Amino acid sequence: MEKKKVYNLIILDESGSMQSIKNVIISGFNEVVQTIKGVAGQFPEQEHFVSFYSFNSLKTKRHLHLELAKELKELEGTDYRPSSGTPLFDAMGYSFNDLRSQIKADKDSNVLVTILTDGMENASKEYDRKAIKALIEELEEENWTFTYIGTDHNVEDFAVSISIKNTLRFSKNKEGLRDMFEKEGRSRMAYSRKIRANKSTKEGYFSDEE
Repeated sequence: MEKKKVYNLIILDESGSMQSIKNVIISGFNEVVQTIKGVAGQFPEQEHFVSFYSFNSLKTKRHLHLELAKELKELEGTDYRPSSGTPLFDAMGYSFNDLRSQIKADKDSNVLVTILTDGMENASKEYDRKAIKALIEELEEENWTFTYIGTDHNVEDFAVSISIKNTLRFSKNKEGLRDMFEKEGRSRMAYSRKIRANKSTKEGYFSDEE
């Protein structure tokens, strides 16, 4: 039987304001790597792939591109160097369209997008809020699920403004980040359970985490 393909897209803020939590972010990201490997092992009928981008006003960097979960490597300090501004809309538009173009032939796949940032948009040049909102609404019809994880701004209102329903707020300290990554990990398990049970994955990403 052909495995259900699940594409995990992670978009991580690498702007200067993330410098104070750099080490915790790296540690937390590496926990996410282990979680995705665990999910892939627990749900053998699913084939998990990971694409990972980080962004600031210097560049949107693609670190991983459709890597199989079992082949994932952990993030190192030299891979993540926060600086400059926050072109969030450009990073979202670029990464969404990049992945979409690569998987367009997979009509029965699931895409789980996780965006993690400590601040709102302030530097985009190619995409604006209206364009990103329209793109997200379009991709939701193609079985994409979006999660917005943030701090230091009104996370819920910003997410709603671009049609993202699943949100998680975190405190910008070691304990707050650890709690956030634990919830994120449990929710990935819940997401794969929904796929196994043929339930909708569009909403309730964090409400059904236990």
